[in-house]
This record gives sequence, structure tokens and C-alpha cells, in this order.
Amino acid sequence: MERCIGCHACSLACARLVHKRLSWVTAGIRITSAGGLSTGFEARLCLACDPAPCAQACPTGAYAQRKGGGVKVDRSLCIRCGRCAEACPVDAVHMDGETGLPYVCIHCGRCVAFCPHECIELVDQPVADAASDEAGRETGDDKALPRKAGLVNDASEVGHAD
Repeated sequence: MERCIGCHACSLACARLVHKRLSWVTAGIRITSAGGLSTGFEARLCLACDPAPCAQACPTGAYAQRKGGGVKVDRSLCIRCGRCAEACPVDAVHMDGETGLPYVCIHCGRCVAFCPHECIELVDQPVADAASDEAGRETGDDKALPRKAGLVNDASEVGHAD
């Protein structure tokens, strides 16, 4: 993330275009820093764990594992307990303090398209056939390929949280 300046364009694009709210709180990607430009930035986003601890922790089944990794969330089933966020090993499930609803990266690539410094990329995941590819695309309100998002410097290392 050497090139990241902390502009949050990726977060705002995610919030507005994917989750239909203009608030960085509703983004599936968060940019954080320990001290600004001098210490650099890091992105908090879903690593598409398989199996997904957030889905396993959800008591209502609001989370469903996507083929190719990651999850889709049915917010109508969510009881706002926050167990999904607590279970995430990389702190990538973000809870909206106002509504209590969870937000997580769906690997759609909107953040990649809006990053002015090309700090984020998507890594395609292997898919067995076209039928399973179509089955893996459904992500709730939007569509996404079975991919994992990662930072340009470490996207090749994006994988399962152990």
C-alpha cells in the first residue's frame, strides 16, 4: 500500500455503488492508518475464507458461502447480533453503528475501478465450469465474480486466514 494516500475513494465507491448509501461506514473495504502518510495505510477487506468463520458464526443463516470464496449476506435475516464481525479473523466485517447491519466486501471490483493510485487489485479464483461460475456470481444486491480483492503489493498472497 505504498501508493495509498488514504483518500478513501475505494470505500466511498463501495458504499455508494454497491450498498447504495454515501457513508464510509457502509463500505465493504476500510482504509486505516496508525499515523497517516508517514506510516502508510492498510486495507481491511474480506479474504474470502473457505469455510467462512463469519458465515459459521451467524445464528440465523443470513450469511451464505459463495462458490469461489467469500460470502453473500441476506440482511433481511440479520438480527444485528454482531457475531459475524466477532468471528472474522481479519476484522473485515464492518457493523453500521446506526442500523446495526453488517457490511463485507463482495469482491465486485468497484474499489479497484475508483482507486486513483491503483493500490487494489482482484485475483481471479479457479472455477470448475461455467455453471458453477454463474452460481458463484450472486452476491445479494449486486453481482461479483468468484475473486478475492487484495492490495497491489500483496494480492498474490491474498488467501485463507489460518
